[in-house]
Amino acid sequence: MLQNYCRSLGLLGKLLVTEGNVVNALRQTPVALMKPTTPQYAITSLRFKHHQQLDYSRYPKLIEEELEETFTRGSGPGGQAVNKTSNCVLLRHIPTNIVVKCHIHRSAHKNRQEARKILLEKLDAHLNGEFSIQAQLKAIESKKSAERKRRQNKLQEMKQKWKEREQQETARDKTTDNS
Repeated sequence: MLQNYCRSLGLLGKLLVTEGNVVNALRQTPVALMKPTTPQYAITSLRFKHHQQLDYSRYPKLIEEELEETFTRGSGPGGQAVNKTSNCVLLRHIPTNIVVKCHIHRSAHKNRQEARKILLEKLDAHLNGEFSIQAQLKAIESKKSAERKRRQNKLQEMKQKWKEREQQETARDKTTDNS
């Protein structure tokens, strides 16, 4: 029944059906979570194609003891809701002294989560450099772009050769007609 439901949704690839603790299954495989059919089951699809090429082995993990977190009042549009509430999160990674300020959401809890994500990305870029996830994604994108340009150039070259042949044939036809 579960497989038929997945087919009706149009899910491609193999399916991973986990019972119970969905969070652990999601940590093992970065996947897209679909709406569960029953409360105990979750349907997840496999990684995207480019995720298979990424190396997550060097991705850093945050240790809460190495973080200093403070809440401040945010700034910007929002009026009283922004000026009176302290929901802007300042997160500092003590060993590297990387500071992240996050005031994306109105909720302090969501800002805490978002700040940790941003800090992980910055920490990854700082520690791993060209092996960071963002650098790997950029390299994959540049390879795709280079391949796209190569194909365009090849097509343009083929069109140019075709035009030259057509011009030569029309010139030959004119000379044979005049003779």
